[in-house]
Amino acid sequence: MTGLPGTGARPLRVGIVGSGPAAFYAADHLLKREAPVVEVDMFERLPTPYGLVRAGVAPDHQKIKSVTAVFDKTAADPRFRFYGNVEFGKDLTLADLKEHYHQVLFATGAQTDRHMGIPGENLTGSHAATEFVAWYNGHPDYRGHQFDLTQERAAVVGVGNVAVDVARILCRTPEELAATDISDEALDALRESRVREVYMLGRRGPAQAAFTNPEVKELGEMPGADIVVLPEEVELDELSRAALERSQDRAVLKKVEILRGFALGKPSAKSRKLILRFLVSPVELLGDAAGRVVAMRLVKNELYATPAGTLQPRPTQTFEDLPVGLVFRSVGYRGVPLPGLPFHEGWGLILNEKGRVVDPETRQPVVGAYVAGWIKRGPTGVIGTNKPDAAETVACMLEDLARGAILAPSLPEAKAVDELVRQRQPHYFSLADWQRLNELELARGRRAGRPRIKFTRVEEMLAALGRQPC
Repeated sequence: MTGLPGTGARPLRVGIVGSGPAAFYAADHLLKREAPVVEVDMFERLPTPYGLVRAGVAPDHQKIKSVTAVFDKTAADPRFRFYGNVEFGKDLTLADLKEHYHQVLFATGAQTDRHMGIPGENLTGSHAATEFVAWYNGHPDYRGHQFDLTQERAAVVGVGNVAVDVARILCRTPEELAATDISDEALDALRESRVREVYMLGRRGPAQAAFTNPEVKELGEMPGADIVVLPEEVELDELSRAALERSQDRAVLKKVEILRGFALGKPSAKSRKLILRFLVSPVELLGDAAGRVVAMRLVKNELYATPAGTLQPRPTQTFEDLPVGLVFRSVGYRGVPLPGLPFHEGWGLILNEKGRVVDPETRQPVVGAYVAGWIKRGPTGVIGTNKPDAAETVACMLEDLARGAILAPSLPEAKAVDELVRQRQPHYFSLADWQRLNELELARGRRAGRPRIKFTRVEEMLAALGRQPC
C-alpha cells in the first residue's frame, strides 16, 4: 500500500507506553485533530491508569486528582484503547511495538529516587520518599512495605513538594487521614504512629526552596501540628537579598513572607510539631549496634554565587547531630532505562531532542521513537507542565509523518495488537475493566464516607472483576 497513513481507511497507529498525565495529554493532542486520523493504544504496567495522579498525588489533595476527568474524556474517544497490566520489556518488546505501530511514544516518568551519597544512607529506617508515597497511595508494588512509625522523630531531606507531602502526611491526625483515599494499610499504620516531631531539611535558603506557596502555606494550617521555623534561618543572606531585589519575583517574595510569618508564630499545644530547617545538609546517618538509624549529622551551609549566577550551598565547619529514627530522602528523582532505548545515566532520562529519541553516536533521531514527560525532560514542573511538553513531542511526530519518517509496521491492524496482548498477557485490563474497577472503589468509599477505597493488589483487582489469576 502506497501513501502515508492518517486516513480513515488507513489511520496512523500510535502506541503509548505509560498512562500518566504526559501520556494522556499526548493522546489528547493526537486524537483531537481531524487530520491525520490517528488511533492510539496505551500500555500501562499496572492495571490502573493515571500514573502519579493515582500513585503520587497525596491523598489529602483530592482536588488535584480531579484532573483525571480530563483524561477520561480522552479515553472515551472510540479511537483510544487502554491495555493495563501489560509491562513493556516483559509482555511487549520494542520489536513488538515496531511491528504494530507507525510511531511509539514513551511516557514512563521518573520512577526512582536519587541517593544522598552519604555514609549510613542504607541503615534500617532510611527510605526513599517515593517508597513512602507509593505505600500510602496503595501502589501494588509497595503494599507490605514497613516503616517504623514507633519512632518519635523523623526527618525528610528536601524541600520540594514531595517532601512537603511526606511531612504533611506524617503530621496529619488519624481523623484527617480517614477522610481521604489513603490506602487502608497506611491508614491503619498511621493511626498507631508515634511520630511527634518531623524535620524538613533544605540545603539552601528559604528563597531557593522548591516547594510552591500553596503547599507551604498549607503546612501552617494543619489542625494537629505546630510549625516551627528558626528566625535566623529565614533571614536572607546578602546574596539572596540582592538576587531577590533584582528579580522582584512575587512568588519568592511571598514564600519568604510566609516563612517569616511562621518564625514569628508561637507554638500551641498541638500533638505534633513540624520543624523547617534551611541551609543544612546531612553528611552522615548514625546507627546503633543493630544497624538502625538513631541520628543524622548535619553541616551548616552558606551560599555562594556560581559563574552562571546561581546560588549554591557549600559546607562550613559547623556541625550538629539531630536525633531521628526515621529518614526519608527527597532529593530528586530519575528515570530508569527502557530496553532498546538510549539512556543517559547522568541525567536519568532517555536521550532526545524536543521529544524525538536520539541515537547517542550519530545524534540522529531514532525513527518512530518519542518521549514525553519526566523521562523526556527530567522531574520538573507540575501536572499541567506535561501538557505543553506533550504538545511539543506530538508536533515533532506530525512533522515526521508529513515527511514520511515513520516506521513501516508489518501488522498495523488494531486486531493484531489485541491478539498479541491476549496471547502475552491474558490478564490485561481493558478500559472497560478499569471503569468497572473504578466504580467498585468509589462504591466502597461511599459506604465508608471516603472518596474511594483502593484495591491495592493485582489479585484483588482481578477477583473484584470476577477473574481468577493464573
